[in-house]
Amino acid sequence: MAGGGQLRNLSDANDTQLMERLLQDPAAATFDAEDAGTVMRFLTAYLAMTGRQTELVGTARMLERPIGVLVEALRQLGARIEYAGQEGYPPLRLQGRTPQPAEEDPTELTVRGDISSQYISALLMIGPTLPSGLRIWLTGKVGSRPYIRMTQALMQHFGAQCRDLGEVLEVRSQAYQPTDYTVEGDWSAASYWYAMVALAPAAPT
Repeated sequence: MAGGGQLRNLSDANDTQLMERLLQDPAAATFDAEDAGTVMRFLTAYLAMTGRQTELVGTARMLERPIGVLVEALRQLGARIEYAGQEGYPPLRLQGRTPQPAEEDPTELTVRGDISSQYISALLMIGPTLPSGLRIWLTGKVGSRPYIRMTQALMQHFGAQCRDLGEVLEVRSQAYQPTDYTVEGDWSAASYWYAMVALAPAAPT
């Protein structure tokens, strides 16, 4: 990580390795998220808020996965994003960003709570970079609260203060602080191997 912090124990999973490779080429004219939904959603928010003029593409399957909720939210934050194909779906054409003036109160968005937590996490992570911070109102039932809290905890580790007020998530305008971080092992992936051992009649111990 630039500025002195180190990330340790990064996963060998394709999503993680792909994201790392793409971030190491900031001047790319096209970013290919392949079939990685997490990469597509997080990169869309990141590139939009950095004002990049570029394209985000993916596999044929990725082009069938909706992203309209995130694009509409980013447009409200000043991002200029066009659909290069079907409305509401990748590929995306990013045309830069209209700067927003600093206000006393945070910029507000209203987002459905029953969507993928990755949309909400993507918005939370760019919140500190906005001149007035960000306040997200969640409507309806929130189905992925643990993932939202995990995102907030990681942001706080890197110096961004978040508040979870139930139906409202609030992030102050502030700079992320580089620091060391060791990524926890992926227990959800390891669970498959433990299940195989548990079901096997003669598994080695």
